[in-house]
Amino acid sequence: MNYYELYFKLTDAEDYQQDLLIDALGEIGFDTFEEVADGFKAYIPVDVFDDERVGEVLAPYKEMFNFSYDIHLVEQKNWNEVWESNFEPMQIDDQIYVRATFHEPRPEFPYEIVIDPKMAFGTGHHETTTMMMQHMLNVEFEDKNVLDMGCGTGILAILASKLSAETVTAIDYDVICYESTIENSELNGIYNITPLCGSKEIIPDEEFDVILANINRNILLDQIPRYSEVLCNGGEIYFSGFYEAVDLPMITEAAGKHGLTYVSHLKMKDWVAAKFVK
Repeated sequence: MNYYELYFKLTDAEDYQQDLLIDALGEIGFDTFEEVADGFKAYIPVDVFDDERVGEVLAPYKEMFNFSYDIHLVEQKNWNEVWESNFEPMQIDDQIYVRATFHEPRPEFPYEIVIDPKMAFGTGHHETTTMMMQHMLNVEFEDKNVLDMGCGTGILAILASKLSAETVTAIDYDVICYESTIENSELNGIYNITPLCGSKEIIPDEEFDVILANINRNILLDQIPRYSEVLCNGGEIYFSGFYEAVDLPMITEAAGKHGLTYVSHLKMKDWVAAKFVK
């Protein structure tokens, strides 16, 4: 499959500002990103690319910070090489070790997760995923029914299973993420995860003890009512994928209208991961 490569160069931009661009591009079909010294490269299938739409999505950020980009046609790129060059092993709180199949195992870590990222989001390196996993280390998962929304590679669902969750439902609207969750569950010897492809409309009509939702502000605001319907009384829900200054108050207000009470949040580079209880 042929792809367009957009080479973004950022001038005096903060890390979170680059993340803003990547997040926006991910929403309109860009499925692979490669960090370089002066910015990043973003890739999108030729048949999905819409130059006018890209301009519309990026316009608000041009007033916030300086960046430019060039567009190139890339034929039959070795995507495995791109993924592998950008995926370094990582550890979280000396408890979790995340690696790819081509890295050496580290059995001294209580929880080792093997992820073959391909084009799905969620290798643990992004601040939002890291903070969600930090939260999860303090959650009692044993015998719990868990819902992971926007599961990406399935990394949070796999960790929930390793933390003794009884069942995990993992949902993502992207078929690549759905397939990646299946493959990564098998890589980790996890068989109590039920992957589903879709959005809030396919959330099962059952009670969940814990909900993990690492998506973005707008999708969370849209889906909070449904989360509240399926979260049991006393259940915990963890939101991430948004910023502290403006987004957290909006999420807190919307959650409060549906019986979800803010408890606390973690922060990394302006990203937050917040805990709520029903």
